[in-house]
Amino acid sequence: MTAPAPEHPRELLPLDSTARLLTRITDQLGTQLSLVSLNGTRRPMHRTRQHARPAPVAGGTPAPTLVAVAHGSRDPRALRTVLELLDQVRELRPGLDVRLGHIELNQPLLPATLAAAGDGDAVLVPLLLSRGHHVKHDLPAAAAAAPALRSRIAAPLGPHPLLVEALHGRLLETGWDPEGGTSRSTAVVLAAAGSRDPDAATDTRRTARMLSDRLGGIPVVPAYASAAAPTVPAAVRGLAARGRHRIAIASYFTAPGRFATAAAAVAPGAAAAPLGAHPAMARLLLHRYDQAAGHGSPVTERLLASA
Repeated sequence: MTAPAPEHPRELLPLDSTARLLTRITDQLGTQLSLVSLNGTRRPMHRTRQHARPAPVAGGTPAPTLVAVAHGSRDPRALRTVLELLDQVRELRPGLDVRLGHIELNQPLLPATLAAAGDGDAVLVPLLLSRGHHVKHDLPAAAAAAPALRSRIAAPLGPHPLLVEALHGRLLETGWDPEGGTSRSTAVVLAAAGSRDPDAATDTRRTARMLSDRLGGIPVVPAYASAAAPTVPAAVRGLAARGRHRIAIASYFTAPGRFATAAAAVAPGAAAAPLGAHPAMARLLLHRYDQAAGHGSPVTERLLASA
């Protein structure tokens, strides 16, 4: 038997409609708050704002928290750059809970960020450009030390075509023209941090090949600031010895820091800025998050470390 309809149906909302309304209000408040800096000023709007879409919600369950994991640096520009990048991420995905944790040197450190995230679901997205010790060991260890939080670990940002677009864009920002010299005189050094993990070198070499293709076949030589060979100065000397005197440095670093500064200092020509808050980086960060949130396994079962 069907229950009679209320005499004033407009005065009552179904429970699911009320929940959806409250969710929309909460998301809108979160979005507005994300545009306000700690000093009370309004953060600048970006063009990407017009393409924003709500955070994914499945069955009424909030989307996992996105925990961006930066390495950390004593260079104050590094933290400012990462915060700007995360502002872009929030504008692309309003309502998504986006937090920052550092492996070392900067606050908040990753364990504190995970503890503050509570007992829900989270995806740790390393702001690192290749596989290595931090991705394979440090992040799983930090996640395991916060068992109340159901964590997944996304793949590192590289290698990926969006990184190549960011590298290409940063090179062009310097005024460097890949067609400004002869094909035999032009080359690029892809300056990376370096790691003793062979997978990190494999990933960096793959990015170098992808950037070379993007530049129409101009040679791109991977080089490193530490822990691996060749060093950036050695790569520059080797290219010059082969007649490649028009050499640009592509900065394969997420943010400014000691290594990026040292690599730029030996550039015989153009030296690109670190990848930083390039729009392609924000899209890539969300892509890695979606990959892990959509089909990643809990960190205790599997580490997503491949592209």
